[in-house]
Amino acid sequence: MSREQAFLHMLDAASKIQWNIAMILEAKAVEAEKIRNWTLNHLNSDAFSSHENQLSEPLQIHGQIVELLEGLTKMENGLCSNLKALLVQEEEEYGGAGGGGEGMYGSSGGDFSLGDMGK
Repeated sequence: MSREQAFLHMLDAASKIQWNIAMILEAKAVEAEKIRNWTLNHLNSDAFSSHENQLSEPLQIHGQIVELLEGLTKMENGLCSNLKALLVQEEEEYGGAGGGGEGMYGSSGGDFSLGDMGK
């Protein structure tokens, strides 16, 4: 397998991972909407024995959501660093975007940039 084919396999795997992450987030959004509707219809001040419980239950749910988002963020940062490494290797191999060499996809560069993805 050539280097370019290996890079294409890496990009294909990264795109499949991104699609799966999108499906997870879509399912979580649907689940969150159902939970929101149930909470609005069933939880009121009479459902809790004390004000402390009324405060602690939503905070626990919020903590779980934050943990989920932190995990997804870490995973996305890992994928971003892998793609950055791939692009840096490509630039070194072909002399950078201004070097006149064509990139892996037959373009002269400049069409794709990471921007602030890793920051």
